Amino acid sequence: MVLAFFIAAIIGWHIGVYGLFKKAGIESWKALIPFYSTWFIVEKCGISKKWFWLQFIPIAGQFITIWITIIFVMHFGKTNLIHHTLLVVVPFIYLPYIGFDKNTNWGGTEVFKRYKKPMSREWIDAAVFATVAATIIRTFIFEAYVIPSGSMEKTLLVNDFLFVNKMAYGPRIPQTPLSFPFVHNFMPGSQRPSYVKWVQLDYKRIPGYDKVKRNDVVVFNFPEGDTIINLPQYGSLNPYYSVMRTLRFLKPEYIGRNINFTSYEEEEAAMMIYPSREALYATLVNHDLLLIHPADKTDNYIKRCVAEAGDSLMLIDGMLYINGIKQKNPVASQRTYYVHATKYGFDFENLKKEFDIDIRTDENYIDYQFQINGNFAKYGTAIMMLTESDSAKLSTLKGVTKIEPIIESYSNMAAQYQYFPFDSVNYKFSRDNYGPIYIPKAGATITLDKKTLSLYTKIITSYEGHTLTEKGNEILIDDKPATTYTFKYNYYWMMGDNRHNSQDSRFWGFVPETNIVGRASMIWFSWDKGPRWKRIFKIIK
Repeated sequence: MVLAFFIAAIIGWHIGVYGLFKKAGIESWKALIPFYSTWFIVEKCGISKKWFWLQFIPIAGQFITIWITIIFVMHFGKTNLIHHTLLVVVPFIYLPYIGFDKNTNWGGTEVFKRYKKPMSREWIDAAVFATVAATIIRTFIFEAYVIPSGSMEKTLLVNDFLFVNKMAYGPRIPQTPLSFPFVHNFMPGSQRPSYVKWVQLDYKRIPGYDKVKRNDVVVFNFPEGDTIINLPQYGSLNPYYSVMRTLRFLKPEYIGRNINFTSYEEEEAAMMIYPSREALYATLVNHDLLLIHPADKTDNYIKRCVAEAGDSLMLIDGMLYINGIKQKNPVASQRTYYVHATKYGFDFENLKKEFDIDIRTDENYIDYQFQINGNFAKYGTAIMMLTESDSAKLSTLKGVTKIEPIIESYSNMAAQYQYFPFDSVNYKFSRDNYGPIYIPKAGATITLDKKTLSLYTKIITSYEGHTLTEKGNEILIDDKPATTYTFKYNYYWMMGDNRHNSQDSRFWGFVPETNIVGRASMIWFSWDKGPRWKRIFKIIK
């Protein structure tokens, strides 16, 4: 449909301009030469020649061509807003109509100069120009984001406002081009989509000046956000796939069979019981609460790329290894520690004032009496999320007897439904002991078997658009027997710097290049009960 509209617009434009050229005293055949035809329009209307060359700028050039055409029809006396709206919306109808309309005649520069815009039209033109310019900048150059959670602490803090560079990796051509300006996937203050799905384009990216590299801080569309439970308390925070896995691998009494859904349309709370995935799915569909986002309209996430396409990744006791080489932790990354002290409790104000250790009691601190070998310890123990430097500072406090990192051990149940690839038979993974796992690279070929299918089925089916079925020991891709698979795209492994408080690739897997938005470049503002002046204009590393 989109291609048909595009072809109709091009053909209609040239047919209409063919008729207008004849009326303007230009040889009609010149209207049939793509792009070059606008040279004669620019020349005839006295427009600066630079605008002809600016048409060749990707995306923006199309708007310049529209503007040149509007100036051209204004020389025929077509000056009001209705004419210009028809030219933009249905050029394949409007231009041929006036091109062969007996009452439409060339008026020349006198008609154009005689026209005086009313104040209302000045405001409309200014608003349209500002919207188009801002949309182009936001789509193809850079965009502002705000950090909503602590998953990147303390590299990035909640309410850090960022500029994200889209030119670095190359801006994507919008896959869902018809949407409400300046919002992402929902209308402000609602759960209603801000876009329409009936215009969908294939993935295309304008080449950038760089590629996604290890340790880049990257904004991307959340891969598991393509299907969500469309309620505020769910969405990407509690993803649909995660809920379904929970119902598959845990008995209902372990998770609580009651899931509260509030209909934002009826504004009534309803208690619903789901003993199975099938029952939950049916209820969601019946209540129109299952929303499938296009890839470019899933929620935006920000994480650090810890492994690029072609790498092999492994976590051992919380330490990251890439291709067998131990990696340094980001300077400001943090994790959870047991902090043992002779005095129960901590003075948060003193920690902030004397040691610059900022512990938010709602997220980063839990204190309790720690039981050792069946006996309660005689000292207080707390769990704190700290950077390595903060841990070293805290160890100097009087009364702190020991600080030790918390290492999560393997759990068969958690490996089944919590950690990608959700296969505890072949992959005994935990949050701190994970891998080895291969990050797919475009053009690389893998052997297909039961073990590799756990890792790469979603890539083959969801991201690269094939069908995959198993018949006994035989694997069929697009209904053809297959023993190997060659990847089409590059993939990346994203993790938060706050390794114990981050929903990242360990929980949902690979990020395809199609989902990459841009590279986080600079904090332009930061707020926490007032401006955080030290963070403003800070370059993100």
